[in-house]
Amino acid sequence: MLKLAVIGAQTLLGRELVTALEAQDASVVPLSTGPLTAAEEEGDLVVFAPEPVLLEGLDAVLLADSPDPALLEAFPGRILDLRTDSEARTELVPLAGPWPPAVKALRARPAIEQVLALVPSLIGGVGDLGGIHLRSVAWMGDRGVDGLVEQTLAILNGEDPDTAKLGYRQAFEVIPVTPAAGKGRLMEIRVPSFHGDLLVLQLRALEGQSLSKKDAPPAVAWTETVPTSRDVAIRADLLAHADLAADGKAAVLTLGFDPILWGVLRPAMRVLGLMD
Repeated sequence: MLKLAVIGAQTLLGRELVTALEAQDASVVPLSTGPLTAAEEEGDLVVFAPEPVLLEGLDAVLLADSPDPALLEAFPGRILDLRTDSEARTELVPLAGPWPPAVKALRARPAIEQVLALVPSLIGGVGDLGGIHLRSVAWMGDRGVDGLVEQTLAILNGEDPDTAKLGYRQAFEVIPVTPAAGKGRLMEIRVPSFHGDLLVLQLRALEGQSLSKKDAPPAVAWTETVPTSRDVAIRADLLAHADLAADGKAAVLTLGFDPILWGVLRPAMRVLGLMD
C-alpha cells in the first residue's frame, strides 16, 4: 500500500485529495501547514500538525498548501507540488503515464492542458483548433471560493470589493484575458461562477480529411446538448458535446470539466500509480 502525506489537508484542495486518495489503495496522513486552529482540530477530517517524524517511512508528500520549507529538507521520498503557485523550476507532471524515473519532484499542470490532450481521443481528423476557456474560481481552491463569496457580499452591500484573494475583481463581472504569446488561439474568460469550467473549441479538419466523433474514453461522456457549468459541477465525468458541419470540415466541440478533478486529482492519482 502506498503511504502518503497531504500537507494542507485543511484546505478545500487538501480535503478533496485526502478523500480521493483514501478511496484508492493508499494510506494517507492529513497534515496542516502549521499549528492547528480550534476549528481545524474539531472539523470532520482529523488533521495533524506537521512534524518531520510524521513523514518517516512515507513514499510521497503531496503539497496542497505551503508548509515550512524546513519540513521537507530531509525527506527522501517523492514530492508532488499541487499548489497553484508551485515552483516553476520543478518538472511538470507528464500528460500521460506514471511518475518519470529518477525524478524526485513534480508540479501540477493547469487542468486546461490535461483536457486539451483529450481532443484527439474524442474527435478524429483534427488539423487546427482555437477557442474560449470559461474559467471558474474553483481552480484556486479555498482562496477562489472565499474570494468570490466576499466580493459578492461586498457588492450587494454597496461596497467596493477587496481583490486581495483573487487578484482581480470577479463578482458579477466577466474578465477576458488575452492569450499569452506562444499559447495558441485560446482565449481565457474568467466568469463569476464557483465551479465548473467550459472549453468551447472551433475545430478544422486536416487537409483531405473529415472530422469524426470517437467513442468516449474513460471518465468522459458525450451529451446530447451543450453542457452548462452547473451540469459539470454535479458530475465527475468530463462532459463533451460536438456539433459537426455537414461536410465534416469544421466543428464546435464543447467540453465541461471540474478543474480540481482534472487538474489535480486525476493527474495525481495517475502519476502515483493509483489509476490507469
